[in-house]
Amino acid sequence: MAVHEDAEKGAAGYNSNSSGEHIDDNRLKPELTHDSVLGMQSHGHPGDGVDNPYVHQHMDMQLFTSLTAMSFLWIGSQIPLFLFGSVLVDIYGEIGGAGGRWLWMVIGYLIPNAALCPFVGALSDLFGRRWVAAVGQVALIVGPIVVATSHDINTAIGGQVISGFGAGLNELIALAGTSELVPVRKRSAYVGAVVFTILPFCPSPMWAQLIAKASNWRYVGILVGVWNFVGLILVAFLYKDPAAMYKSKRPAKDVLREIDYIGGLLSIFGITCFMMGIQWGASQYSWGSAHVLVPFILGVILIISFFVWELKFARFPMCPKGLFRKDKQSMIVIFLITFLSGANFFVLLLFWPTQVYNMYGNDPIGIGIRTLPIGFGIIGGAVIGLVMIGVTKGRTKALLIFWTVCMTAFTGAISVATTKNLTPTVYPLVTLASIAVGAVIIPCSIIAQVICPTEFIGTVTAITLAIRYVGGAIGFTVYYNVFFSKLKHNYLPKLAPSVLTMGLSVKIVSIDQVTAELTRYFTMAAQGQFKALETAIRTEDFINPSSKDTAYDIIIGVTQEAFAKAYRWPYWISIAFGALVEKKGSAL
Repeated sequence: MAVHEDAEKGAAGYNSNSSGEHIDDNRLKPELTHDSVLGMQSHGHPGDGVDNPYVHQHMDMQLFTSLTAMSFLWIGSQIPLFLFGSVLVDIYGEIGGAGGRWLWMVIGYLIPNAALCPFVGALSDLFGRRWVAAVGQVALIVGPIVVATSHDINTAIGGQVISGFGAGLNELIALAGTSELVPVRKRSAYVGAVVFTILPFCPSPMWAQLIAKASNWRYVGILVGVWNFVGLILVAFLYKDPAAMYKSKRPAKDVLREIDYIGGLLSIFGITCFMMGIQWGASQYSWGSAHVLVPFILGVILIISFFVWELKFARFPMCPKGLFRKDKQSMIVIFLITFLSGANFFVLLLFWPTQVYNMYGNDPIGIGIRTLPIGFGIIGGAVIGLVMIGVTKGRTKALLIFWTVCMTAFTGAISVATTKNLTPTVYPLVTLASIAVGAVIIPCSIIAQVICPTEFIGTVTAITLAIRYVGGAIGFTVYYNVFFSKLKHNYLPKLAPSVLTMGLSVKIVSIDQVTAELTRYFTMAAQGQFKALETAIRTEDFINPSSKDTAYDIIIGVTQEAFAKAYRWPYWISIAFGALVEKKGSAL
């Protein structure tokens, strides 16, 4: 699922200094940083921590409980998006936001998540991993509670923002914390094992739909909140932070002065304003209105200012120059591929679950089965990608080109989906596309770690994760904007003749009036307002009594056909993103 590729993040340790710039400051001794004390032998040189009493050479109860805590952190940082993202139709069908505002439940989760990634190391230096993780867990408890108790979409969005902050803290802490507990030679195996504990939540859409059917979508928040409450208890009482055991600690003033506050603010507000302009222009306001132009232009200016600041003025940039010391061109290409592949990743992760709901019905078991290829396919692709890197002896360029071609082709091919060809055609395509996506995003993380200097591995890990989330958020917004526009303006208004030829009998006052009334019914069906649609059919006089028994099924059926046409567009657009990935991959 989301960010499974980061299994390798801890393979060579996690540099807690978010900017990595202390390498250029001789006054700061590496052994005083939060992470550099780990895996050190008594003589002060990197090793497997044989003389380090806080690094576990073998499995024991303390290591097991600490790893369990890290697993809960890792899973808890993923499931708010996985589970709530699987019942978005139910959510906006009940509390509103179907006109496009619900999109911010996704964006509002991703942006704070990405924003915090570069600063997790500095926060760990200041407060220790345990307490930073505890704060993250509290946010991941409060956020789902806010979503689950919300009665309007704006409150639910606020809950997802809170969850996003918690996830931004704990996603990297889980991986880095695992790395700290074991010797260097065992880190990749242990980090991979922790990451793969997400397997029970690969069928997240099925679990979320079953919960919604048995009770209400709000109970999804109970699952997320309880999981993270257990994680909070485990972190508070069972996790032993190895670095916190050392007396040597970097002075707080040194850590604070190395944080790039201006860069952080410029990037956060720039991306947020940019996304506001794009999203509002598609569904709420005209593209030429001040509501769209002001945030859009302001966002562009802030993003440009961010790059100027980082390149010319930042003393401790979020992306330090030393990161590009070994291979500048390849590192830039990897960042671009990571950004672009994030868009393809999210078209599968977030569009396909809503597509199967809207096109093939809302049966929970059916939705769960139809979405299984996403989670298991991406994990399977990650494994295949890792194995092939070893088999081909590190020929990552050829592998990237091969997998990006597969990703582009299979993801774009999902556009052939209709309401009648799921099993023989679309299901295999979704499976292959998911495998290819998993195989693309894993090599990117590995290559980035290989081509960057060792002391910046933690920094590059955080940056690639943040870039992927930002790319995914922008790509998802673009996909949805085109999808929404096509559905609303091109397909729903043209359904009226279809239902009339299917035998639906209505009271005809004028052609325009019939079209307007039927489009209103189609819109209710498209927005998941099924109870409101049933009530309107039953109580309003527009549909003649002879057709009231069949009207609901007819309207739902033709609306599903309209969805089938509208959903083609995100996959067509994904071809453009995939083609750019291929082009950049060939430049490695």
